[in-house]
Amino acid sequence: MRNKTNEFNMREFAGSMGDLGTLLPIALGYIAINGLNPSGFLVVLGITNIAIGLVYRIPVPIQPMKVLAATAISQQWAPSMIYASAFGMGIMWLLITLTGLMKWIMKVTPMAVIRGIQVALGISLALQALPRLSSNWILAAIAILIIILLRHNVKAPAAVVLMGLGLLIALVTGDWSQIKPPAFAWPSVTTFQLKEVWDSLLQAGFAQIPLTVGNAVIATIILVRQYWPERTDITENSLSLSQGIMNLAAPFFGGFAMCHGAGGLAGKYYFGARTGGANIIEGTFELLLGLFFGGSIIGIFSAFPSAIIGAMMLLVGVELAKFAKGAKFDKDLIPMLATIILALQVNMAVGFIGGLLVDQVLKYLDPVRRAAGRKETESKN
Repeated sequence: MRNKTNEFNMREFAGSMGDLGTLLPIALGYIAINGLNPSGFLVVLGITNIAIGLVYRIPVPIQPMKVLAATAISQQWAPSMIYASAFGMGIMWLLITLTGLMKWIMKVTPMAVIRGIQVALGISLALQALPRLSSNWILAAIAILIIILLRHNVKAPAAVVLMGLGLLIALVTGDWSQIKPPAFAWPSVTTFQLKEVWDSLLQAGFAQIPLTVGNAVIATIILVRQYWPERTDITENSLSLSQGIMNLAAPFFGGFAMCHGAGGLAGKYYFGARTGGANIIEGTFELLLGLFFGGSIIGIFSAFPSAIIGAMMLLVGVELAKFAKGAKFDKDLIPMLATIILALQVNMAVGFIGGLLVDQVLKYLDPVRRAAGRKETESKN
């Protein structure tokens, strides 16, 4: 099973669309507000997705680092600053991996905090879906019904039907004046200053690290173990290392700070992806869009109905929130609730750190919890 080959079928095609809800808004922001070259953005994303699919052979997602993206878009960073932020995160993740820090963090993080991150992420996705759903409640209801009825349909998977419906609506109602004829455009080499690397770390990079630790590595590896228990070769260190490598390479060709993510993995799995074929399919489409439709990306993305994306995000969020059922409420409830509340009220990074602190205080006050924590750590090893 470790050597399971990638598959290319309708199920994988449907699963390849499972994390579009988290990608499209940030992609539009980076391109429309920060002025990133659409060709570079998509070509780097596509090549990275293909590489990850070939390496892991399961649908490990590629997503923008959200704290960095939110800061860059809100502060209107120059493209060179965005490239520098990716390089800085590449250095940080190599250091975290090679020093063994990631392995230690995984060992000391209790399942209660991991469950809290999963549930908070699910609630957050559902909340982010609401404004998109409200753009067209009727279409949103139809999309939700399609997902419920066709999610497990092999011949007409829900995500494929929804993409077809969305493109049809976009063709009928969208403003296609921004769509240009296909034209080949290879992304140019991009550069940045070393000072910008440090500035980006100070402004958002260091705040991004605990969020990435909690969501992109720990929560993701827990999902991998739940969905593919035989894949013991995929570890927190391998996910951490791949984040370092891809972020060191991406900024020289127009890329941005990227990570993995539990939400993206849950989305891909929910809509059918079971192998890295989903990543390769997604990456191929991104590569072709970047090479031939770079000048039309904003128009293409903007024309797609937001309500359909919202429906997909909502049901993936509900699926993630279901992982609360795995919690042991006699000892997990308080740290899990602390993680959820802080994550939703502040951000995921604060929720992760706050949940760890609450769990440690409870273990200090309760010898029974300390003993249970030792057993949990031993079982992880």
